[in-house]
Amino acid sequence: MILRLISYILRVEAVCLLPSVGISLFYGETRAVAGTAAVVVISAVLSLGTFLLPPKDRQIGAREGFLSVALCWVAVSLIGALPFFLSGAVPNYIDCLFETVSGFTTTGASILTDIEALPMGLLYWRSFTHWLGGMGVLVFLLAVMPMGKGKNSLLHVMRAESPGPQVDKLVPKLQDSAKLLYAIYIGLTLVQIILLLAGGMPLFDSVTTAFGTAGTGGFAIKGDSLMSYSHYLQGVCTVFMALFGVNFSIFYLLLIRQFMKVLKNQELILYLSLMLGSILVITWDILPIYRHVGEALHQAAFQVSSIMTTTGFATADFNQWPALSKTLLVVLMFVGACAGSTGGGMKVARVLLLCKAGRRNVKRMLRPRSVSQVHMEGQTVGEEVIQNTYSYLAVYLAITVGSMVLVALDEFSLETNLTAVVACLNNIGPGLDVVGPMGSYAGFSPFSKLVLSFDMLAGRLEIFPMIMLFLPTAWRKT
Repeated sequence: MILRLISYILRVEAVCLLPSVGISLFYGETRAVAGTAAVVVISAVLSLGTFLLPPKDRQIGAREGFLSVALCWVAVSLIGALPFFLSGAVPNYIDCLFETVSGFTTTGASILTDIEALPMGLLYWRSFTHWLGGMGVLVFLLAVMPMGKGKNSLLHVMRAESPGPQVDKLVPKLQDSAKLLYAIYIGLTLVQIILLLAGGMPLFDSVTTAFGTAGTGGFAIKGDSLMSYSHYLQGVCTVFMALFGVNFSIFYLLLIRQFMKVLKNQELILYLSLMLGSILVITWDILPIYRHVGEALHQAAFQVSSIMTTTGFATADFNQWPALSKTLLVVLMFVGACAGSTGGGMKVARVLLLCKAGRRNVKRMLRPRSVSQVHMEGQTVGEEVIQNTYSYLAVYLAITVGSMVLVALDEFSLETNLTAVVACLNNIGPGLDVVGPMGSYAGFSPFSKLVLSFDMLAGRLEIFPMIMLFLPTAWRKT
């Protein structure tokens, strides 16, 4: 069944590469056409080969759910890197893999130093990986085709791929929930494209920018990210980055007119409070640089929205900002967006849950015999969810420290190593110093790029699916 899921993924990837072939044909990019078309054939052949193997059991358990999600993301990245490599646009395959993993995981970290030299077809594919990976490639499959039989088969897959401490269904049927999620996702993307076109942005720029915003990825098609665009276009992106960082269940509640539930949503309140508070503090801090409140507010709002939602677009080199502003941005890297959004990071819901659980534990210390429970949105949070959150935090910190030690072999500064690992693990993209918004990851060794690629996949898949790939017990027959 795992091989069957991989075959589905490769088939989808082959179809998704076809527009890139068409764009390269339109612009006369011969090598890009040949390289991308070859990957379409390779994906189709591999898909057919695995699809012909009938699964003995179509039931997807918890173990199969985690393993299949991790392997599908690895497979889609390995194949998705080939168009860059076979076309000769990026001659080193490790660099191609890093760029593709960064795209699918919506990280936006890049090894490219001359982005605009990339063929148009590959620029499109590079941005589209953000859009496809934003909501999740397997969630897409849930929306369009049956993937397994059994009461909990779909839930195990969605739980392994969906961001947040727990998975909630919008409607009773999980497949209908996936369709509804993608309907909202597509709708918001189209609205942003229309608003960008209304501001004078070219069609190709509008589509690729919307892909990067919707997936909260941050791959731009220009070397200066979004700096050269007008304030109106930057403002549109600021608003939509913030919107795509919101839990998609909020949009569903708005559609069914459950406005009071939206207003009382604790995660949304904390998300907006952190964002607005950070914008005000950074505006005050950078005011001496811009000498105009409106410009300082505009730059602060864009960068805060970009970093907190883990998008990674930039309109200013915040590497040059005062220490307070840079520190706040690094803190927001850890917090991230809301659970159930396309954003990365630890998630606001998880931070809120840790704070509530910490307060509950302090109360228990003061009154050992008291019985207290943790509540979120008026519902009791199970002890299993709380323990899983603690486990997530412990493994998250262990990966952060371990990755920093491994990346330190490249002899970059502590600021570079720390923010590179944090930016990749939280799927943000730009960090500070060498990997700042005007820098790149090109200087890292192939080994460090593989470590950071693992971090990007682990961050996007909430860590545990990638960890299970290395556990012998996960592969034993039961």
